Amino acid sequence: MNVTTLKTTFQDLFQSEPEKAFFAPGRINLIGEHTDYNGGHVFPCAITYGTYAVAKKRDDQLVRLYSANFLEKGIIEFDLNHLEYAKEDNWANYPKGMIHYIIQAGYPISTGLDCVIQGNIPNGAGLSSSASIELLTGVLLNGLYDLEIPRLELIKLGKQVENQFIGVNSGIMDQFAIGMGQKDAGILLDCQTLSYEYAPIKLENHKILIMNTNKRRELADSKYNERRGECEEALSQLQQKLPIEALGQLSEEEFDANQSLITNETVRKRAKHAVYENMRTLKALQELKAGNLEAFGKLMNQSHLSLRDDYEVTGIELDRLVEAAWKQPGVLGARMTGAGFGGCAIAIVENEKVDNFVANVGAAYREKIGYDADFYVASIGDGAKEVEMEAVR
Repeated sequence: MNVTTLKTTFQDLFQSEPEKAFFAPGRINLIGEHTDYNGGHVFPCAITYGTYAVAKKRDDQLVRLYSANFLEKGIIEFDLNHLEYAKEDNWANYPKGMIHYIIQAGYPISTGLDCVIQGNIPNGAGLSSSASIELLTGVLLNGLYDLEIPRLELIKLGKQVENQFIGVNSGIMDQFAIGMGQKDAGILLDCQTLSYEYAPIKLENHKILIMNTNKRRELADSKYNERRGECEEALSQLQQKLPIEALGQLSEEEFDANQSLITNETVRKRAKHAVYENMRTLKALQELKAGNLEAFGKLMNQSHLSLRDDYEVTGIELDRLVEAAWKQPGVLGARMTGAGFGGCAIAIVENEKVDNFVANVGAAYREKIGYDADFYVASIGDGAKEVEMEAVR
């Protein structure tokens, strides 16, 4: 990432030197989509794309934030005594929300700060730039003010910002993956209990490719809430007979034996996806532990088919990318990732085949959709952390 200007920008804007530098990654979910709010498992990892910040404490109550990604917004200022959501503060509501809830949790932030940030996560791609900013702010405040906030608490505070401050009814996966990521490992997370396990992802001969449809996810929020409602309806009908608290508690066999309790066929399909996808995620852990990337790739393919046919959240753009990816030599598996209705898909591709893959899938997408997709090679990296000032290049 070309961030040569971060320190210089800080010096130019604030006429002083930043004290510390921080980084928080984006994330992809390898498998386990729309399972988090159904009490199931997800399998995300942190990626090496993310958001950097340099910052310095002030002597007064003023907070001044500047993003090199939103130059037209200029410096956004607010006071520590006025931490309410403000639409005109745009992206800065994410750091503002973190400051608000960290103070509310009893941690002393006695002075304001100056901060410059820049990210290289494609905006609107569904790689979780908002959670990246939340966790970036969390580790930044921890580091600048020596707060010693436990990592899991920071993760929960990030989710609180998303749900209560911003008003997006999302699960905890994004913040968890960004806060707890480890290089070359995926995280199997039980969204009901927050118990988790790392799984090695050894990709010596393969790359993870992120394929961005370049379609913004306009529909995602309304359809997301609709799908949640359908799953809640399915759960309440199953609960007439079964002592369960979430769809994620059912095995495929238990679901198949009791699915007739769900009276609406569409709602039944939604529940089937939630149950089967959760089981796919558990199988994925076992396959990766056994070093069986091919089997993991097949589970990715099955996941996309379920998201397309049962959950109906893919759309023509994601389907075109994934179906073109399946036809390419050297591809172990491909699927949409994120909420759907645009955003990104991922594929696991042999190293030598990457260039051909990008050319062929890109051409097939352009022919069908009429504009270009973007492709990024993703490496699996560490979670949010303080970095050496020299690392901010």
